[in-house]
Amino acid sequence: RLKPLNRLQVILQHLKMSKHTDLTAEVLLENRGGAGIITLNRPKALNALNFSMIKQIYPQIKTWEQDPETFLIIIKGTGGKAFCAGGDIKAIADAGKVGDRLTKDFFREEYILNNAIGTCKKPYVALIDGITMGGGVGLSVHGHFRVATEKTLFAMPETAIGLFPDVGGGYFLPRLSGKIGYFLALTGFRLKGRDVLKAGIATHFVDSEKLPALEKDLIALKSPSTENIADLLNSYHMKSKVDQEKEFVLHEHMEKINSLFSANSMEEIIKNLKQDGSPFAIKQLEAINKMSPTSLKMSLRQLREGASMSLQEVFTMEYRLSQACMRGHDFYEGVRAVLVDKDQSPRWKPASLEEVSDEFVDDCFKPLGNNDLKL
Repeated sequence: RLKPLNRLQVILQHLKMSKHTDLTAEVLLENRGGAGIITLNRPKALNALNFSMIKQIYPQIKTWEQDPETFLIIIKGTGGKAFCAGGDIKAIADAGKVGDRLTKDFFREEYILNNAIGTCKKPYVALIDGITMGGGVGLSVHGHFRVATEKTLFAMPETAIGLFPDVGGGYFLPRLSGKIGYFLALTGFRLKGRDVLKAGIATHFVDSEKLPALEKDLIALKSPSTENIADLLNSYHMKSKVDQEKEFVLHEHMEKINSLFSANSMEEIIKNLKQDGSPFAIKQLEAINKMSPTSLKMSLRQLREGASMSLQEVFTMEYRLSQACMRGHDFYEGVRAVLVDKDQSPRWKPASLEEVSDEFVDDCFKPLGNNDLKL
């Protein structure tokens, strides 16, 4: 048995260690006032979401949902640069090369987490300050409130790495006004600051420097309803003057986007852009031409089908697509070109849209039997 002093030393040592590990933990989960707070804490990796973070966040959300003392959930990122720049794609690609289970488990658990956010019974407030892409969109866009700032940078750039706009993109993108969701999905176009609100992705806009005060006020609310939280967010939103006068970046192009991107096939969209020939259309054509042809066809169909599906049906469909990408060529090649060698010259297979057959695309959407995602 430890002598009393030794025991005290061990306890102190343990406290010191647990405090230390908390600071270096990849995700911090804490209760403050009536709020459960999730802090993504991988600032060097721009708070990219990895498997162990997913495994910690999901049960905590489920616990808070049942807890009568927790009235709202807040999610934010550390480091000032990013809310969450995406999923840990490189780890998934490495796993796929050696046949590791992570290629199945990561997407399954990630979509289960995204669905938990989309069905959460407690008000969920995402402070999307900084880069918010891919997996970071999945952690925010399905919740009740998304607070953008002048530092928010939103994009769904998956088609550039042989993936598709997943994490529920098939649900929220086709529900944005006009064809803007299709445009964002296929081109990977980046929205900044107040434009994220104007596109309908954020629900509120607050100056970045006001977030700590907003968080403090949210935590101080006494057993708030969704309405109380909305009122508080609205009051901060109304006070924000940053870029208030600026027109939506896509405003003058919306008519074009709505007509050019309403085509039924990728080939038709390309034809429309070429025929239009305006500087805007040519620029989008250049962006699309860099993308994986397989990803483009997959994504267009994903959005067209997702437009009339429930959120759960979308995740089931997207899980099938994720596994098709894991079996294919372009995802590994995209990761190589963009994240590993960084030569930005992926060699897609097939290399053209014409070579991606309808049969191949159909195959990507087929049920996986016992391996299907169950929500």
